Amino acid sequence: MAERLISEAITPVGDAYDTSAMAVGEPGLPREFKWGNQIIKVAAVRRTWRETGKCHHGSPERYVRKHWFEITTTTTGNETMKIYFERQPRKKRKSSRWWLFSVTKSEDGSPKT
Repeated sequence: MAERLISEAITPVGDAYDTSAMAVGEPGLPREFKWGNQIIKVAAVRRTWRETGKCHHGSPERYVRKHWFEITTTTTGNETMKIYFERQPRKKRKSSRWWLFSVTKSEDGSPKT
């Protein structure tokens, strides 16, 4: 089972989002993404977590910078993917807020457990 770093922008497809997350101020995970010329369908969310960082203006407060999702897919051979949503995209990446960080596929082609 090898995790392969991708670090590429992905684009949400359609209007189907996890509205329960949006109700509490978190990004709604889209059910599908476009990555290159593929449409990635989210089968299940394995886990979620947040990445925080210090205030950029000197305050001792910490802010959520990224929302991470580890998902399984059905579209790409049952792979496990780590994707994240940037709350404040960097200046050079203003158009991209969703990113595919990595893809993991086990030796036998099934998702990691």
